[in-house]
Amino acid sequence: MTVASWDFSEFRAFAADLSAASGRAEALAETAVAKTAADLQGRAQSAAPVDTGYLRGSISSDIRGLEAEIGPTAHYGIYLEMGTSRMAPRPFLFPALDAVEPGFLAAMEQVIDGSLQ
Repeated sequence: MTVASWDFSEFRAFAADLSAASGRAEALAETAVAKTAADLQGRAQSAAPVDTGYLRGSISSDIRGLEAEIGPTAHYGIYLEMGTSRMAPRPFLFPALDAVEPGFLAAMEQVIDGSLQ
């Protein structure tokens, strides 16, 4: 009976390289998310309609790794953003998102390209 001998050293090295690339990619992606969240928050604050300044001051970001939540805590922010049956929209958040999206997508493309090399 012949026993096959397999050399898994290259496979183990490849698996280790993938694991290291994954860690680097995740760290870079987290940095891109944090920067984009800060940019989005700043743009939304600058574009927010101002009467008392409460809406502008209520726009914040909550970043958790690869996730970020950005928006106002002022209850009327959605009405200004989307409008109502009696008021035209005065968007501030979606235009800010549109402005930062290309940079975020480019950063994520760099993360992916850098991880695959």
